[in-house]
Amino acid sequence: MSDRQRFKNKVVIVTGAAQGIGRGVALQVASEGAQVVMADLSEYVAEVLAEIQATGGDAVSINADLETFAGAQSVVEKSIATYGRVDVLINNVGGAIWMKPFQEFSEQEIIKEVNRSLFPTMWCCRAVLPEMIKNQKGTIVNVSSIAIRGINRVPYSASKGGVNGLTASLAFEHAKDGIRVNAVATGGTEAPPRKVPRNANPLSENEQQWMQEVVDQTIDRTFLGRYGSIQEQVNAIVFLASDESSYMTGTVVPVGGGDQG
Repeated sequence: MSDRQRFKNKVVIVTGAAQGIGRGVALQVASEGAQVVMADLSEYVAEVLAEIQATGGDAVSINADLETFAGAQSVVEKSIATYGRVDVLINNVGGAIWMKPFQEFSEQEIIKEVNRSLFPTMWCCRAVLPEMIKNQKGTIVNVSSIAIRGINRVPYSASKGGVNGLTASLAFEHAKDGIRVNAVATGGTEAPPRKVPRNANPLSENEQQWMQEVVDQTIDRTFLGRYGSIQEQVNAIVFLASDESSYMTGTVVPVGGGDQG
């Protein structure tokens, strides 16, 4: 357990908790005293649950399809049934499935990108609002991206732009209810290979070139000239989720080594 206990007596929902940044956030808040509700479509979330419990943390996991409102509602219901409330919601689900020029996307691919990178955040915010309004307090942190200005990811970029708009408008609308809403716009982040790939098909030669263009563009726009680490993203997300950021709301914080998005 961490010496810092910023989340003692707080119930925190972490979505996309099975791997990557979501896993890092879940482990961090648990180490700082949170009661954690981890949601993910993947069964691998059970491994993260075991990690937390092995160090004496208090957590539960739930498998849910957060591209649906019913799935988002099931997570909030799990939190209330287990711990009696929700104090913090951290929305991590998202990520570009394909990287290629916009005209190469099919209709169905565009829909899948938006369903993956906008709707899970939208649905979870909507699902948690009645509980936070009832309690007249709450904190929401959405994970956006500096790729709202990026190449070869137009549907993803549009989705994350939507997350930024959702963040600002929701914060404006519900400040009167004691609810703070902020976002972290993550930059390029080094991560281990995904246990569940977003795109399981081997990349063609063109697709490999288009992906390399994204990598080059990301590094070129970043003052520090490198990708960030998962922990560097987690640090910012957890700060916004904690009471240390109590006078911040409606803000999108870029964590991209100088790239403002």
